[in-house]
Amino acid sequence: MANLNVAIIVKLEPDFSEGNVSYNADGTLNRAETKSILGPHSAVASNAAFYAKVRYGARIAVTTMGPPIADSALQQAQLLCDADELHLYSDRMFAGADTLATAEVLRTGISKVEGKMDIVFSGHRASDGETGQTGPQTAWKLGFTFLGNVIDYDVDVQNRTVRAKRMISLQGFYDVVEEVEAPLPVFIAIDPSYKASFNTVSQRLAFEKYRKEAKARAQDYKQYLKVFNAQQLGVDPKLVGLPGSPTIVYKVERIPKAKASRKAEVVDGASREQLAKVAAKMYEVLGGMVIK
Repeated sequence: MANLNVAIIVKLEPDFSEGNVSYNADGTLNRAETKSILGPHSAVASNAAFYAKVRYGARIAVTTMGPPIADSALQQAQLLCDADELHLYSDRMFAGADTLATAEVLRTGISKVEGKMDIVFSGHRASDGETGQTGPQTAWKLGFTFLGNVIDYDVDVQNRTVRAKRMISLQGFYDVVEEVEAPLPVFIAIDPSYKASFNTVSQRLAFEKYRKEAKARAQDYKQYLKVFNAQQLGVDPKLVGLPGSPTIVYKVERIPKAKASRKAEVVDGASREQLAKVAAKMYEVLGGMVIK
């Protein structure tokens, strides 16, 4: 039985690399017509939770709010963190939620996860919102100590404390690292620069073991999936969806795609003549300078 219970809140986000994002008339995202993936910051949070599994044998649950297709984000997260439990909170009542209403659903949903929660992870922000508010608001609603911009952490399971390093910004200084300690439970928003390191043989063996397990679980992810609607969660209708969202989307504008100003030319690497032309062009651009 795991001594540490961990949850992650993730999000299915538009794949902006596809360049095809659709919006409804009221300014909300039209997910049915927009290709979506696990958000990149959610992926970082999943990797951070996986560190807890490798180091401390943590039990992991991944949670998200969204339409039925959001289960794909849970599957992708499970592949990264070897989750033991997947939660999808899905109901038309949740549509159009801002960060505060989303936090209410997540808070309620996390209470449905098996075991008493010790750490909840989230990404730094969502690429389709960029507000960075859902994590802190969920922490506030849970009553957990919030630690943001975390780049590294260690847990003292016996004494029920976590020691974390945070990347903070101070006027006139760059890359200031603050080290803090807090009693469990905590909510950790992971900085995008986070990278886990496994320094011992036992950690590396555990890493390989859980990676293989994660791949097998993700292939059959629905076995670990639990779907909750508003009634099953027992949420207050006034606190979720549009009624629970004080944010008003006044206007959404498309950013025009910039016109390409660069030209590309394919060079045959087997042609001495073409390579000579490239070398001559480089010499011309560099002004005849000698590179040693």
